[in-house]
Amino acid sequence: MLLPESIQSLITALERLPGIGPKSASRLAFYLLRASEDVAQDLSVALANLKANTAFCQECFNITEAGRERCEVCESPKRDGAVVCVVEEALDVLALERTGGYQGKYHVLQGVLSPIEGIGPDDLKIKELVARVANGEIKEVILATNPSMEGDATALYLQTQLKQYGVHVTRLARGLPMGGDLEYADQNTLLRALSGRQEMS
Repeated sequence: MLLPESIQSLITALERLPGIGPKSASRLAFYLLRASEDVAQDLSVALANLKANTAFCQECFNITEAGRERCEVCESPKRDGAVVCVVEEALDVLALERTGGYQGKYHVLQGVLSPIEGIGPDDLKIKELVARVANGEIKEVILATNPSMEGDATALYLQTQLKQYGVHVTRLARGLPMGGDLEYADQNTLLRALSGRQEMS
């Protein structure tokens, strides 16, 4: 069946999203076609605002509102600046914040080392993390990368980079399943993983 170009281009665009295959993309496109004008308009406005109204924090590289240099966590005087939790993505910050059990600051790498995909140390926010630690104010770095091959490799690489600064480097305890993502873990599992973090040797 030949589709109008506008529908086919929407399906193609939706297929580029993670976890969306051709069938899901088609279902979403046809749902939007049948939905009221408000639904499509709201989605269009939200997508346009996504890029226009967001930016990255200049300190931790978490997502923040456009026009702000630092995010709410970095600006908060209630957060412990001596402890920094290193995560892969901004979604991981949200997952840890939902636990209510962490009061330090964050550093978002914006990915993990993956030689297969051509992602090396220069593609991540590793230099910026090392520079933060080199300032001497940070006493503990919690490596909270996902418990996967790439996450573990990234954690080991970070440990070697930070060793020279005499900072206390810990890793989340294995309350998290191997190959799992922080954003899908329940709050109790994340709390256990945080409280049971261990020294990396």
